[in-house]
Amino acid sequence: MKQVVKAFMSKPTTMVGIITALMFQIIFSVIWMTAYDGVTDRAKQLHIAVVNEDKQFGTQIADKLVKELPFKMVGLTDLEQAKSELNNRDLQMIVYLPEGFTQQASAADGKAAIQYWVNESNPAMIKSIMTGVADQITAEVNKQAVAVGVQSALSSTIQNTDQAASAGNALSERVTSELHSMNVVQGMNNQMVPMMMVLASFVGAMIMGMNLEQSTMMVRAQAGRWQIFGVKAVLNIVSAVVVSLVGVSFVTILGGQIDHSQFFQMWMFQGLFLLVFMFVSQMFLSLIGMPGMLFNIMLLSAQLVSSGAIVPRELLSGFYSDLGTLLPATYAVEGIMNVLFGGSSIGGEAGALAVIMAVAVAVTVAAIALKKQTAPKGAPQHAQLESTQQA
Repeated sequence: MKQVVKAFMSKPTTMVGIITALMFQIIFSVIWMTAYDGVTDRAKQLHIAVVNEDKQFGTQIADKLVKELPFKMVGLTDLEQAKSELNNRDLQMIVYLPEGFTQQASAADGKAAIQYWVNESNPAMIKSIMTGVADQITAEVNKQAVAVGVQSALSSTIQNTDQAASAGNALSERVTSELHSMNVVQGMNNQMVPMMMVLASFVGAMIMGMNLEQSTMMVRAQAGRWQIFGVKAVLNIVSAVVVSLVGVSFVTILGGQIDHSQFFQMWMFQGLFLLVFMFVSQMFLSLIGMPGMLFNIMLLSAQLVSSGAIVPRELLSGFYSDLGTLLPATYAVEGIMNVLFGGSSIGGEAGALAVIMAVAVAVTVAAIALKKQTAPKGAPQHAQLESTQQA
């Protein structure tokens, strides 16, 4: 047994495996604990628009909400404009006071509803936070704004101020909330698809890159560096097309929120970001060889926390939010949400991914060009034969 242990420990691959497992723990602990620190305290960075079409007490309510709610509040006059911004994820919720809100609240047997709009094509945390905010707003309006406004209106017709106050309090309980969802996500399994696709794609690209690097070491003596680069590029492209087809097909078969018109678009988009992941992960391997896997592990962890797949990017610290704009997973997540759940077009995300891929390819080409060429097997003998013939 001791001999077997000694034999294992004498192999470099054994130590590499142990160190890799150790680095996973260290890297993920450091990045995740620092990235998610203070997330709940940064809820005030979320954007909420108040759209008011009621010219009476609605104006007072809207002004009060914009001034006092602990979020990035904005007052808008056009509901359709607000919906467009919500669809583009520039807003996280719309608070809408419809025309006639005051009359409905004042009616003896009527109820007034504050309407809330949320976009489910976001991390699930957005809907959870905004639903809680909607309940708080409705309760606040019930207790303060509507009660005071209706009491003031009734005071002009009821001589007894105590009766007016009693009537006002009764009416204040009649304001309710209506929550409308845009781009509805069908179940938790679909909500997790963006994170699953990004995680599976990048880990797969990492492992593929590691194995291609090992293959490169084996064939380096038989082929030139540019031949190897060309073959790896072709393998990346073909693999991205095939692997993404399999991935999208399985998501569809297992109940994914993909219809026939979206299938091809989702296939092509996943093929694009998977190809980007491949070139990015192989870039580090081309620069420093197998130790580049440590950078890929760091990149994996950083992308998971900064992409918006788990926690909204609006709740991250400035460092991780800015970091996310430089990493491909951010655009992959946004594009997946746009295709599967709804949102703006994916042209911007596809363009950003193409730029990142171009940078990765350029860095890889530069790294290969600066490295010394390993002569293919048999090259020295061939060169010596040529010089002999010339003599």
